[in-house]
Amino acid sequence: MMDIGKRSMMNSQTALQTVSHNIANKSTKGYSRQRVEVVANEPITKGRLQIGSGASTTRISRINNQYLEKQLEGEQNQLGFLKARDESLSRVEQVFNEQSQKGLNHFLGEFFNSFRELSNNPESLATRTAVKESAHFLTKDFSRAVNQLKDIQKDIDFQIASHVEEINEMTREIAQLNEKIQTVELNGVPANDERDRRDQLIKELSEKINIRYAEGKDGAVTITAGNSAVLVSGHSHRDLIVASTPGREGKQEGNFDILYKASENSNPINVTAQITGGAVGGLLDVRDKVVNNLLDQLDEMAYSLAQEVNKAHVEGFNRYNKKGVLFFEPLKGVKGAAESLRLNPLIQSDVGQIAAAAQPNAPGDNRIANILSSLQYKKVLQDKTSTFDDFYNSIVSKVGIETSRARSAFEAQSDIFNQLKNLRESISGVSLDEEATKMIEFQKSFDASARMIRAADEMMDTVLNLKRY
Repeated sequence: MMDIGKRSMMNSQTALQTVSHNIANKSTKGYSRQRVEVVANEPITKGRLQIGSGASTTRISRINNQYLEKQLEGEQNQLGFLKARDESLSRVEQVFNEQSQKGLNHFLGEFFNSFRELSNNPESLATRTAVKESAHFLTKDFSRAVNQLKDIQKDIDFQIASHVEEINEMTREIAQLNEKIQTVELNGVPANDERDRRDQLIKELSEKINIRYAEGKDGAVTITAGNSAVLVSGHSHRDLIVASTPGREGKQEGNFDILYKASENSNPINVTAQITGGAVGGLLDVRDKVVNNLLDQLDEMAYSLAQEVNKAHVEGFNRYNKKGVLFFEPLKGVKGAAESLRLNPLIQSDVGQIAAAAQPNAPGDNRIANILSSLQYKKVLQDKTSTFDDFYNSIVSKVGIETSRARSAFEAQSDIFNQLKNLRESISGVSLDEEATKMIEFQKSFDASARMIRAADEMMDTVLNLKRY
């Protein structure tokens, strides 16, 4: 009886320590509550009787649903992607927000309206000055939009570098945890806390980058980013590298790429194209697809504007009855046109160079000014199916729709993730009420075991004192 009581007290003490551990980790991210597993000892057989010999603690296990953890990891990856995309697109949207500031649409309208004013008074220097100023503001706003979009790309690069640094820290810790788990479990003891921490790191890693992982028979996990970048294998890990690289199709000059080295002596491999999920994937999607597409569209618009205006302007005659010069400086090509668009320095210094007439020595002739103002409604873009206004409005509309969809997708994904998180909390989380109940239960069990030992001791005293009577 005393031996049974002693083991029972030890079981209760272990259970109370586990309850204390659960309560202390109530707010620990990724913690799974632990329970003491107790089994009955092998009974003692005496004739036709089997006398129980108490109970023993076999192990302390964690309450964890691996299928749910895997599902959470997948949803967290999608959440990271959509969150990064939503935040970045919100910034892109502000570039084209004309509710709080004057934008391209306003300056484009002012530019063509100034030619309408010139057609009404072709001899006026003040009207010609207004044309010059409106053209100057238009070219500045093209540069403003391009520079803001490129600033967003630079900021995205710094975010990617920051995420990669965090990814490297996580993989380093996961490799260390692999070693700890193997060491602990070699003796048949489950490494509960180490496994909880590793599972949490894997989910956080998945939120930043798309990964595939698998656990081996030895308890160590192998993690691969994208298709081929093995980040963790057993006790070792490999870092990802970010570096500024030359431009290529779908990527601007100087933007960061993500590189991977399989070993210290191997050449780095560009794995940027393999990163399609998590926060890094969302940032790359906005940087290389959305923003680059917008830059291309602005270049196309600026190039077409310069070509059409110059084509009409050189056909006219200026205030000095001489053939018109190029209104905008000649562009080398479509690429970079929005940033390079500039007013001809001759016109910048002398508004008399602006051509309004279709023939020399014809005071009041406004035919070229009318042609230039009518370009606003001429279909010259997208295979001659869109005007400048239509084309720009379609850009703004697409940005607004894409931003709205990204926000809706992020909010919907947040709801899905929170539902799964709450489900995990109901299975693996710590309930203070439940732990308090367990604590009272094990405390009473401990007291009962102690009384049983006291009773056994008194019985032994009675037996020993029998000789006195």
